[in-house]
Amino acid sequence: MATEAPTHVLLVSFPAQGNINPLLRLGKRLAAQGMLVTFSTTEAIGKDMRKANDITDQATPVGDGFIRFDFFEDGWEEEDPRRKDLDEYLPQLELAGKNALHRIIKKHSHENRPVSCLINNPFDPWVCDVATELGIPNAVLWVQSCAVFSAYYHYYYNLVPFPSETETKIDVQLPCMPLLKYDEVPDFLHPSSPFHSLRRLILRQFKNLSKPFCILMDTFQQLEPEIIDYMSTLCIIKPVGPLFINPKALNTSIRGDFLKADDCVEWLNSKPPASVVYISFGSTANIRQAQADELAYGLLNSGTSFLWVMKPPHKDAPFKLHVLPDGFMEKVGNRGKVIQWSLQEEVLAHPSVACFITHCGWNSSVEALTLGMPVVTFPQWGDQVTNAKFLVDVFGVGVRLSRGQAESRLILRDEVEKCLLEATLGPKAMEMKQRALKWKAAAAEAVAKSGSSDQNIKAFADEIRKRCATVTSKATTK
Repeated sequence: MATEAPTHVLLVSFPAQGNINPLLRLGKRLAAQGMLVTFSTTEAIGKDMRKANDITDQATPVGDGFIRFDFFEDGWEEEDPRRKDLDEYLPQLELAGKNALHRIIKKHSHENRPVSCLINNPFDPWVCDVATELGIPNAVLWVQSCAVFSAYYHYYYNLVPFPSETETKIDVQLPCMPLLKYDEVPDFLHPSSPFHSLRRLILRQFKNLSKPFCILMDTFQQLEPEIIDYMSTLCIIKPVGPLFINPKALNTSIRGDFLKADDCVEWLNSKPPASVVYISFGSTANIRQAQADELAYGLLNSGTSFLWVMKPPHKDAPFKLHVLPDGFMEKVGNRGKVIQWSLQEEVLAHPSVACFITHCGWNSSVEALTLGMPVVTFPQWGDQVTNAKFLVDVFGVGVRLSRGQAESRLILRDEVEKCLLEATLGPKAMEMKQRALKWKAAAAEAVAKSGSSDQNIKAFADEIRKRCATVTSKATTK
C-alpha cells in the first residue's frame, strides 16, 4: 500500500542574507507543524551556506517535520562580472530561477512528494508567476515591517503623494501612521535612490498581489496593531513573527548564514552587565571609510567597551573592508573586540550588552525589540530609514545618529560619543531599556502557545493542508 505523501512546502528565496534568514526561520516553523519543507535559492549562495552551517543534502528533522535544501544554478559563472550589475543579473536570475523551479517541482512530483505550496519573499516576485502557471497555491513572506508594506502599497496604487522628481521633499501621511518626513520614506521609493532595479522588483510584487492567497509578515500584532488592522482590510495579512524566536527549542543548528560566526561569548562573559556596545551594519549595508574612522574615535572617546562586526565585503560588492585607524586597537586594549560575523541573537541576548548601533534592517530591528535591546540608529537606505523612524519615535527604544544616505554628511566623533552615552547612561537610557523590555514581553507572548503569531502559523499550515486536499481531490476525480 502506498504511503501518503507529506504536505510539502517549497520556499524560494532571493539570494541575500536579509531575505534568506526570515524565510528559513519560517520554514522551521512550518516543519514543526509536521510538514516537509524544501528551501531553495541560488547555488552560489548555497555553497556559502553549506560551508558556514554544515548543511547537507539530507532532510533534517525539525519538530514533527523535516527541512531539506535544493539549490539551483543561476546560469552564470561564479566570476562573471555581470553579477555586480543588478540590471543585468536580476533578469538572468528570473530566467534561470523559473526554469529551475519547473524542474524542481517536477522532480518532487515524480518522487511522490508533490509541492503543495510555494512561498517566496518579495524580491523574487516571479515565483508567484510560476505558482499561478502550475496551479500551486502561493504565499509571500514579507520580510519588512507592515508600515513599509503600507508605504509600497500606497505608492504602487498612487493613493497618496510621494516625493517626485519635481517635488523631492514631500512628507508622506499614510493611514494609521505618523507623518513620514521625505527622508523617512522607504529609500527605494525616493527619486534620488540609485536602486531603481530593486524598486522595480519589489513593486512587481505589488502588481502580483492578487496571486498569493495571503501575505505572511515577520512582525507581530502587538508591535504594529493599527497598521496591520488597516492593511488587513486591503489584503489578507498574517503576522507570524518574530520568526527568529524558537518557542519550542526547534533545531537551532539549521541556519542560513553566509559566514561562520566568530566565538565572542567568552569575551562578553568577561565584561560587566550592560557595559558593551554592539555594532553591526548587517550583511549588505556599508559605511564609508571616513565614517568608520569617526565611529571608531567616538567609541574610543566614550570609554565604553564594544564588539564590532566588520563583515568582509562579498566579492561582487563595490567596496573594501574597513581599516581601523593606526594604533586604535592598542589604545582600546581589551575593552574592544572586532569580529567578522556573529550569532547576533546570542549577542543581543547577552547580559553584558547595553545597546546596539544598527543599520536598522528589519531583521536586526525585530531582534533588538524582541531581545529588549535599546538601539542607536544608523540607517543607510531601503526600509532602514523608515525602521529608524519607528524605533526612535514610535517604539521608543532608540537614539537617532544618522538620517540615512539622503542626509549625505559625515557624522563626527563628538556626535557618536554623545549618542552612545545617551543610550547607555542616565534617565533616557533607563527609559529606553524599560520600553525595550516591554516589547520583549509582547514578542514572547505573540509566539507563545495560542499567541497571535502562533495561531496565525497554525491557521496558515491548516490552510495549506486544506488547499492541498482540494487539489488532490480534484485530481483523483478527473
